[in-house]
Amino acid sequence: MRKLTYYVGMSIDGFIAAPDGAYDFYPLGESFVRDFLIGEYPECLPTHARRQLGCDDAENRHFDTLIQGRVTYDAGLELGITSPFKHLRQYVVSRSIDKSPDPDVELVSGDVVAKVRELKQEDGLGIYLVGGANLAGHLLAEIDALVLKVYPIVIGSGIPVFSAGFEVHDFTLESTRTFDNGTLVLSYNRSDKSA
Repeated sequence: MRKLTYYVGMSIDGFIAAPDGAYDFYPLGESFVRDFLIGEYPECLPTHARRQLGCDDAENRHFDTLIQGRVTYDAGLELGITSPFKHLRQYVVSRSIDKSPDPDVELVSGDVVAKVRELKQEDGLGIYLVGGANLAGHLLAEIDALVLKVYPIVIGSGIPVFSAGFEVHDFTLESTRTFDNGTLVLSYNRSDKSA
């Protein structure tokens, strides 16, 4: 059975983006980009970024499918990018888009939990939950693993990692990595029985 992994960057105070959705303030650093973003998770880089970083032919190591919310998908659309992850099978959760703007992107307008459970039953690599906070909150009980890139900044307010009602979900810390830019990568696997 495939795993759903929420792989996401965040500030020390638990925000994935500014109140307006911006996230271009994260300090990346050369070794973090080279050793982690490209070296470990190249499939989590959008196709246009992979080209710019010279890793457009990198093999998918962890994921072959992704799911993201409409607001997250809109960030690419605003730049004219209709298929931001051409190297992955892409699903966008939306009740407001009637027709996909790209044949490589499948819309999910119905029961997203049922869709994720269906995807988990397929063969292949894992499923990358791109975001955002509302979708992550809705799918919290289905998330099998977390990869949290904690950047060494505090932003005070913004979009939280999860937007959900109160409910405890236990995860076990599997590994930590630190990078010279001060970023800490925490990897967790689900340990509770609620999923």
